[in-house]
Amino acid sequence: MDVLRPTLVRIGGRVYRKNLIQEQPFPQEEEEDFCAGPGDCADDDPCDAFVVEETERGFQSRVEVPSPLYKYIIGKKGETKKRLETETRTSISIPKPGVEGEIVITGQQRSGVVSARTRIDVLLDSFRKKQPFTHFLSFALNQPAIQEKFLQFKEEVLEKCSQDHGVSSSLFQNPAKLHLTLGTLVLLNEQEIQKACDLLQQCKEDFVDQITGGKPLTVEVAGVEYMNDDPAVTDVLYAKVRMKDGSDRLQVIADRLVERFVASGLMLKEWDRVKLHATVMNTLFRKDPTEERNNTMTGKSSFKERESFNGRNILKLVTL
Repeated sequence: MDVLRPTLVRIGGRVYRKNLIQEQPFPQEEEEDFCAGPGDCADDDPCDAFVVEETERGFQSRVEVPSPLYKYIIGKKGETKKRLETETRTSISIPKPGVEGEIVITGQQRSGVVSARTRIDVLLDSFRKKQPFTHFLSFALNQPAIQEKFLQFKEEVLEKCSQDHGVSSSLFQNPAKLHLTLGTLVLLNEQEIQKACDLLQQCKEDFVDQITGGKPLTVEVAGVEYMNDDPAVTDVLYAKVRMKDGSDRLQVIADRLVERFVASGLMLKEWDRVKLHATVMNTLFRKDPTEERNNTMTGKSSFKERESFNGRNILKLVTL
């Protein structure tokens, strides 16, 4: 691990360094087995987080699952599914690969259906967290005035700091893609995408229009900062953004949006407050003509060491 560039975690107003642990790829994730543990609902204490219906033949529970996650319930050669069915004395019906639908759990005993459903939920939650992000929630900053100011910043950096270690034109964000990222999402089918769109529209009606008064918010860029301890070893340089009228309305909207998306299960909570910033330079943008960059749009990243740049002179000599 490069101790000069640790991941920073902000908790309670303090900044902590996080040791980097590189997980290896999991090409055979579907082989992973799941064993009942203390986190399961007890057989005599049914969970209230889902519905178990009584039928003529016993009990059943239905769970909507994106088709890319079916394989984790099935397991290699169907072993995970068979084990779940055997241990809980249930029958688990899974749609065909690529066909969106519900997994249906049936059994003669309510406790068995509850146990199977609980274990499936844990499996799904575990493997969903391993999926690369597919979408992100953000505020666009692609107005002409902002783009023009960004291009001036880029030109000035290349003019004054191009001789500094690691500085090159490939580090800069595409001006058409300037944005404030609120959070990332893993949306695995059209239903989940529609759910996110519907939630965003509901947020607009519930509180965004009220806070903004139905009018655009005017923001301004207030300098640049770096995301590590040493500006001489920088991976990300970002622009600080604030409301021009000095209010906290943009921050309130960002925090409430993330709160809603986290509550819906569409987003994982990472911070107590959204850090409003716009990335302007990032070593992940660096072009490497010797490699294919197939993972750019999937959210996947390789374990190749990033080449940092020296940002000291940029912070001293260039303004944004």
